[in-house]
Formats: sequence, C-alpha cells, structure tokens
Amino acid sequence: MELHQLNISELQVLLRSREVTPVEAIQAIEGRITTTDTRVRGYLSRDTEKALREASTADVSKPLGGVPIAIKDVINVRGESCSAASKILKGYTAPYDATVIQRLRAAGAIPFGRLNMDEFAMGSSTENSAFQKTANPWDLNRIPGGSSGGSAAVVAADEAFGSLGSDTGGSIRQPAALCGCVGMKPSYGRVSRFGLIAFASSLDQIGPFTKNVRDSALLLNALCGKDPMDSTSLPLPAEDFSRELGRDIKGLRIGMPKEYFIDGIDPQVNAAVRAAIKQYESLGAEIVEVSLPHTDYAVAVYYIVATAEASANLARFDGVRYGHRTDNPQTLLDHYGKTRAEGFGEEVKRRIILGTYVLSSGYYDAYYLRAQKVRTLIQQDFEKAFQKVDAIICPTSPEVAFKIGERTNDPLKMYLADIFTIAANLAGICGISIPCGFAEKDGSRLPVGLQLLGKPLEESRVLQLAHAYEQSTPWHRERPRL
Repeated sequence: MELHQLNISELQVLLRSREVTPVEAIQAIEGRITTTDTRVRGYLSRDTEKALREASTADVSKPLGGVPIAIKDVINVRGESCSAASKILKGYTAPYDATVIQRLRAAGAIPFGRLNMDEFAMGSSTENSAFQKTANPWDLNRIPGGSSGGSAAVVAADEAFGSLGSDTGGSIRQPAALCGCVGMKPSYGRVSRFGLIAFASSLDQIGPFTKNVRDSALLLNALCGKDPMDSTSLPLPAEDFSRELGRDIKGLRIGMPKEYFIDGIDPQVNAAVRAAIKQYESLGAEIVEVSLPHTDYAVAVYYIVATAEASANLARFDGVRYGHRTDNPQTLLDHYGKTRAEGFGEEVKRRIILGTYVLSSGYYDAYYLRAQKVRTLIQQDFEKAFQKVDAIICPTSPEVAFKIGERTNDPLKMYLADIFTIAANLAGICGISIPCGFAEKDGSRLPVGLQLLGKPLEESRVLQLAHAYEQSTPWHRERPRL
C-alpha cells in the first residue's frame, strides 16, 4: 500500500515510529494530487511550500502531529485565500485562523489545500462553484454531492488523509455518501463556527471527512470545545470520542423512521440500507419502528429558515471592504447592485431573493415565523423518538450520484437531494454517513451511504454504532480506481 492510501490512524503509527516523516506525508499527498486532481478537480489551491515548512517542525507526539488535513474553502486559514468558491471573494486573503484551524494546529495537524464547494455552501452537487466543477472519483461524469463536494472527493480519491467541511442541510453527510467515505455532522454548538463564512447561522456546523470512523473520532477530538469567539458554542468539557469504539452494541435500540423508507428511494439504495439494518440485528442491536410525523415539512422549513439567514449574512458582501468591486459605478446604489450582480452566482442570488422575501413586511409571519414554529415540531419529533431509541437509521441520500448537468435547470429536484439530511440540522442533532454498499448505474459502481442520527451531544454513541457496522463489513476498504 502506498503512503497516500493510508488512513489517519495508520499514518500516525508510521509518523510516531519515525518510519515516515511529516514532510514525506505532504510529498505523498502532493504527488497523488498531481497525478489525479486534473480529473477530480477537488482542490482550488494549495501552498505546498508553506505546508512543507510546517511539516519540517511538526511534533509527531501530538494527537494529530504531522497529519495534513485539507480545508473546505469556506473556513479561514491565515495567509490563504478564502473565496467560498465565489467571484465576490476572489482575491480575498484570510487575516486570521478560524478556531477549528487553531485547534487542528494545537493538535499538531497541518492545514493543506483549499477545497472546491458550492458557492457559499449553497448546493447539493458542487456545480455552483464559480471556478470549477468537481467530479465524483467513482465516475468522473457524476457529481460528488455538495456543498462540500471537494472535501468528500479528495478523501475518496486518496488525495487527502482527511478533510474539513461544513454541514448546513446535509453538506457533509450527502457528499460523503455519494463518494463512499465517512462524513460527520456534530451537534449544533459542539464545534466553533468562528472563522466559518456564514450561510445560515442557526444551522451551520463544521465537521470531518475521513476514510473510516476511528479517524472521524480523532478529528472530532481536536475540533470540539467551548470558544469565547462563538456565542453558540457550548461550555462542554473535553471528550474522547473514540472511547466507545469497539464496544459491543448488543441491546442498543436503533429507530427506523417509517417516513424515511418511502416510495421514490432508488431500489438499490433501499436494498443496501435494509441489508445494513439486518447486519445491525445480527450484531445484537434491536430495530424499533419510530415516527417523525413532520418530516414532510422539513424541506420547506429549511428553505425558508436557511434562505432568510443567508439573506442577512450575505448582506456584508457589498464590495466596500473586501472582495470584488464593480468598475465605475454611478451611485452608491449602483455600486451595490452591480457588485453583487457580478459577484454572486445564480443559485446564491436565488436564495438571497427568497430569503429577503420571507423576511419582508407582510410576509414575515406567513413564512418565517410559521417555519420556526414547524421547526420546533420537527425538534419535538426527534425528542419523542429518542425517548425510545439510542439512534435513528436511514438512507443518507435517496439515490446515488447523478450525472453532472442532470439537474442544473431543476432547482426543486436538486433541493430534494437533501431530503433525509435537512431535519438533523433543523433539530440541532448529530449525524454520520458511512458506506453501506454499492449500486450499479450505467456501467458504474457507485457508493451508497447509511445515515445514523443521534441525540444532541451523543456523538460517541453514534460513532460506536457506526464503527461496529463498519468493522463487520468490507465497504470502507473499497477505493475508486483512478
């Protein structure tokens, strides 16, 4: 096995035994990127010389000492570009490290590379990037999911040992499912959002992409913790999320929501998920049917709440302080209008307009206020379900990766790609997607993702259940042939 094919845990063993140096780890990843990323197009940029300088002084005795981690281009890394894959921020250089970057560095990791994404994290396919379209490593004619498509694709293609993404409505879990890697969305408030370019502040959460569940726990250990720079981060003590890994899951109760096993799911996806459920039963878990009765409203609620918050958050991009500025405006309003028209892509404009509309006088109560009330009902559905079960199981996505361009002109169909992931963000709970099999489409073998949802702040339980399934099946060891 070549160095770039290792997972984080395997790399750590070699680093600590001095069989491999951090510099060699960076060089291995750089070599892989050079040979494959012209096809995958997961990276927007990378500063290899800077990473090699950091690697030369890395302390391998630290929890993530010497491990390079790739970063979604919506998280600030000091001295590097942070464009959110948008023309409006082209040329912007981050003046500071996001809290998650500070924590990675404190754990000894080396941030390496900026990853492609849907512009301002708005999308489900990474086709909304202003700069390039990322391909799925399993079939280069298909999408990798979104918005963190670059983060998932580079891990699946062995162009990174691990990466960071952000999840507002499934933007970690859905691309992880479509690319066949592990994607973890922590509970809201677990991970600081300071230094993350905000999309929807009550929904956004940063999380890891990895090649297996143990690596996800290792990265989560470094990322979590109270941050005075983020008022929504929770004052929780340090936790070892790997502590439950390998423990017997016999007797644990897993809920199967009837609303998530419906007509419209790809039959091969349905078969793979049901086989995974049977595997859990063989491991001693008890499967219990539960109900999440307000599931049908989740997509509508999300696209009111998220667009309203996006409208407010993106008002700061006006061309006055940083980023793109239009040429020769005639008036201040002309400056604002032209700058934003030139800088934002079509999907971002669509969501700003929707969000501004639902917050406007005369419509606020009818849309935004009502959506917040239904959001509370969705949260209560999960609370009731979790009184009966330790976790909830369902497909991550109703289908496997679709072809690039297939849904570009059908925003509604694109939005429905996140139908099984959105509710977790509305409720603020944790969730993970792990590989659970493959589906055959037009001669391509494409990954299927299994989603496990847990109670707020019960990441350790979710990771325990995910690890038990992963270790009893071969799926996490499969890699695309590039």
